[in-house]
Amino acid sequence: MIWVEILSVVVIWLTFWSLIPRDEWWFRGADFPRLQILALGAIAFILLIVWKGEWDTPREIIFVALIAAMAYQLKMVLPYTMLWKKQVKQVSQVQLDESKQISMIVSNVLTTNTKYHLLIELIKKHQPDLVLTLETDQTWQNELAVIEADYPYRVPVPLDNLYGMHLYSKLELTETEVKFILSDEIPSIHTRVTLPSGNQVQLYCLHPKPPSPTEAKDSTLRDAELLIVGDQIKDIDESCIVMGDLNDVAWSRTTRLFQRISGLLDPRVGRHFVNTFHADYPLLRWSLDHVFHSTDFALVHMERLPHMGSDHFPVYVVLQTGRIFEQTQQELEQTDEDEQEAQEAIQDGIEKAEREEKIVTDEIASDYKDGTKVP
Repeated sequence: MIWVEILSVVVIWLTFWSLIPRDEWWFRGADFPRLQILALGAIAFILLIVWKGEWDTPREIIFVALIAAMAYQLKMVLPYTMLWKKQVKQVSQVQLDESKQISMIVSNVLTTNTKYHLLIELIKKHQPDLVLTLETDQTWQNELAVIEADYPYRVPVPLDNLYGMHLYSKLELTETEVKFILSDEIPSIHTRVTLPSGNQVQLYCLHPKPPSPTEAKDSTLRDAELLIVGDQIKDIDESCIVMGDLNDVAWSRTTRLFQRISGLLDPRVGRHFVNTFHADYPLLRWSLDHVFHSTDFALVHMERLPHMGSDHFPVYVVLQTGRIFEQTQQELEQTDEDEQEAQEAIQDGIEKAEREEKIVTDEIASDYKDGTKVP
């Protein structure tokens, strides 16, 4: 039964590995599969108990460390179950007011996915006020042209680098900007939405690079982009929604810090996981697609939509604004340490972006050195 001890040690190692405050992808990758690690830990825990071998000192140490590891993993994921207090109130039947509601679909479509009709069918079925698509290129823009009659306000950013995005809206959009916060390859959409009631909502649509061996070697720019937006939000006194594929899980250190810095709420807390990635592998899923909002919003409806050919499931969320919700919902408490950590992460991201921009500039310059390449 040595393999039981090996499994236990793997669970223990992955758990404590994720606590190391480093940005490299091989550290931050341990943030993602906490549910899977917890499940493996539960299997190892049961097998250690029923295993009839001798309870020697190594086995006892492994058993105690395994309990500690499982307790930590449980602490991370338990808030996203019905066992936890809801962070966002549910709008009751008597409180429903469609003029103060905003509905949205967030969908990372996967650029190479050609099942365009599946997403179009979901949009026509749910008729959301907003549709945010991620990884959309010019081909996707052309295919989604069939919905444009219903969505007169549009912000197209077609790119073929897996970071294109398109925002379609039935509601008026004003003060719209497409920003490249830390990288000229990664756009974000910043705009203001006017609800039928006249209420205005500041909207941020994000899709930073994930830390991975094929994307970004570390999470520095991803973390900084998210925290830069959070830092901006904390200084504005208005309704706000942040949505998109953040390439980070809800329970990560950065996402929780973003919530405390921005003051935004997560409707999943106290309800259920909305694990959107990977759509093709049921045992390897976690939450990458998010909708955060200010305290004046409460939840009308939230669901993960059916598979539409992408490696992500779309998410459908309906929120309603109202002063009564703002009075009964509290943002997470921010500490001085949070502010310092956020500012340090932002500065690290800015410095990294400046270094990378200089490297790119130097590479371009070297191409033209000695007249080897004519502009």
